[in-house]
Amino acid sequence: MIDFTLSHEQRLLEQTVREWGAKEVAPKIRELDNEHRFDQELILGGMKRLGLLGISVPQEYGGAGMDYVCLGLASEELEYVDTSLRVIMSVHAGLNCLSLLTWGTEDQKQRYLVPQAQGDKLATYGLTEPAAGSDARGIQTTAVKRGDRWVLNGEKMWISLGDVADNFLVFAWSDAEKKRRRDPSGISCFIVERSFKGFSSGTLKEKWGILAGNTGFFTLADVEVPGENLLGRDGEGFKIAMFALDQGRYTVAAGATGLIRACRDASTKYALERETFGQKIAEHQLVKEMIARMEADYQISRMLWLKSGWLKNEAQRNTRETSLAKWYATVASELAASNAVQVHGANGYSNEYPVGRFYRNCKGAVIYEGTREIHTLMQADYVLGFRQDKALRCELPGYASQDIAGAKA
Repeated sequence: MIDFTLSHEQRLLEQTVREWGAKEVAPKIRELDNEHRFDQELILGGMKRLGLLGISVPQEYGGAGMDYVCLGLASEELEYVDTSLRVIMSVHAGLNCLSLLTWGTEDQKQRYLVPQAQGDKLATYGLTEPAAGSDARGIQTTAVKRGDRWVLNGEKMWISLGDVADNFLVFAWSDAEKKRRRDPSGISCFIVERSFKGFSSGTLKEKWGILAGNTGFFTLADVEVPGENLLGRDGEGFKIAMFALDQGRYTVAAGATGLIRACRDASTKYALERETFGQKIAEHQLVKEMIARMEADYQISRMLWLKSGWLKNEAQRNTRETSLAKWYATVASELAASNAVQVHGANGYSNEYPVGRFYRNCKGAVIYEGTREIHTLMQADYVLGFRQDKALRCELPGYASQDIAGAKA
């Protein structure tokens, strides 16, 4: 049987995040966006109070212990207000915390996951470099073993929360020969603290969208990392990076779904108010067509990420499904934002209405965590039989509950 009904906990979470966003953040987001300002007290303080920073981390590690559908619901509601809010869920909760939960030692979970899940420490993920984006094997950051420590050197770019986070998952080549051969089994993952000597960061000032959030870079200059901060085993970094992207892409898909809904709602409101040629523009056929497209894409995108969330709850591999959800929702959000500007006409081209901000914000998600081209190739390769997902040594823990959303087959 198939049951799309949300549980009481899920509905309550959805309502709580929606109300907080509408009351506390929405009235201020235009100002924050215009000023290119990340208000940590407002945003992080509120998310901490709601338990969102550790939403799907078990309570034994300081989290809220909610299922992965709740993680998706929170991401959708946050991006409905502004993409910058959802980005925090992607890098802190999705990419970092769930990787620590799955691959970390008990000591690492106690030292890093617990304070992160409680919202006392902010975390992010460092894979992208100035010359390495989709080509993760192209990273140049290195890690050399010296006694019981690793010495890291390199630079990471386009890192969400890069200039404000406390803890970082950093990917680096730990085997020089494998680096020369571009063998990904030579990449390892390290937990790096901002306080480590030789670590420095900065904020990217020239980005086009997500202006109310922090995007930065950081440099590692002979940064000494304790041996116990190696996440997973030496040489498992690439697997951990790809595993993490399954969780990050999930939040991106759910977030983009929220942006589509925001475009739909803003366009509907405007279409029912604006008059041209003696009638509401909502009565014009081509305006209806654009709004209908938004509605269809919203419903499709929501079903896709809900399926991925259900698979995560069931501890089933979902790389294929999450890739499809991320690809479809982000491309659809770009179309929805473009059409929302079109519905608003000249007013859509100004900051007076939110749709211009939606348009600037949506583009990033079509690029990061796998470009639309990468996901296009992935989906084709699955269908053609060129790609199969192999079992990982560590898999995302399922959610043990009899009351979860999604298909119960």
